[in-house]
Amino acid sequence: MSFGQGGPQWGSGGQNQDPYGGQNQDPYAAQRQDPYGGRLQDPYNPLPAPPDPFDLRASSQPEGPDWAALADASEARARRKRWLLIGGGALATAAIAGIVATAIVSSNSDNAAQASDKNASQLPAAPNLPGDTTQPEPSFSSVAPLPPPNPKEFISSEKKDTALLSAETLFPGKKMTMGDRVYAKGATARTGTCPSATQGALGRILDTNGCDQVFRATYSKDGIAVTVGVAVFGTEAEAKKAARQADGNVAPLPGAGIATFCKGGPVCRFTANSYGRYAYFTATGYTKVKSVTKTDSKAFAAGDDLAEFTFRQIVRRGEAQASAAATAAAGQ
Repeated sequence: MSFGQGGPQWGSGGQNQDPYGGQNQDPYAAQRQDPYGGRLQDPYNPLPAPPDPFDLRASSQPEGPDWAALADASEARARRKRWLLIGGGALATAAIAGIVATAIVSSNSDNAAQASDKNASQLPAAPNLPGDTTQPEPSFSSVAPLPPPNPKEFISSEKKDTALLSAETLFPGKKMTMGDRVYAKGATARTGTCPSATQGALGRILDTNGCDQVFRATYSKDGIAVTVGVAVFGTEAEAKKAARQADGNVAPLPGAGIATFCKGGPVCRFTANSYGRYAYFTATGYTKVKSVTKTDSKAFAAGDDLAEFTFRQIVRRGEAQASAAATAAAGQ
């Protein structure tokens, strides 16, 4: 900015015209220099004053304090103070509650103790108990109980096998069921002459080993007939020997709705076995003229079913007598 252009014009002509025809020179218009390099102030056109450092309106000065930040800090301090007050109040409340609870428990304990002492003072005196409290102790027999009898012992000797024995006790009912197979019962028979119930050499074998009697029964299913013969001996050893030496077969027993079978040519199947003092035999064949072959599963199954049934009947006979003997011994 130039200092010296603010004076009055000379005349109405051009800019700052000298009346003497020359350009008017203001002796102070020139910009004065400070001998030390600074610019001197013109007394007729002073320099603008330096800005006031305390003038908040000066845009060239740094900005003032951040009032928003100061307000946030003040609010945070206020919140911490409130939480401290709340926490202190909660701790104080908890402490007071603990003191009150302790006082209540202590009071209840004192009351309970006083009530116990009062009740104890009102109880009647304990009776005088006898000094000798020894009572007789239960006594046990030093003799060990006898073991239960073995069912096989009752069917292994005629001396113990004394239960009723007949065709009906050995072959009860009118049919025999084994699994899902049902066999109809036909004729039954009993004889004290053992060879008369046999064919071939079996009769002689039975007599030689002391056979007492033979019981027979015949069952049929789907055109297959099976005769079961039970030979009774005095001891287990005699029955076992007869079954081991078996030759020939038990004679088939027709009748009661079952036609003659295993006679006059067709091949039949025969088995022999023993249990206890009983030897039992089977004869299986078709009621029509037909032989049993080694691959005839139906005939084999029928003979095996009747042999299994007879074995179970002998076992049941021994179990029934053993149970009766155990009951009698317990009642003594």
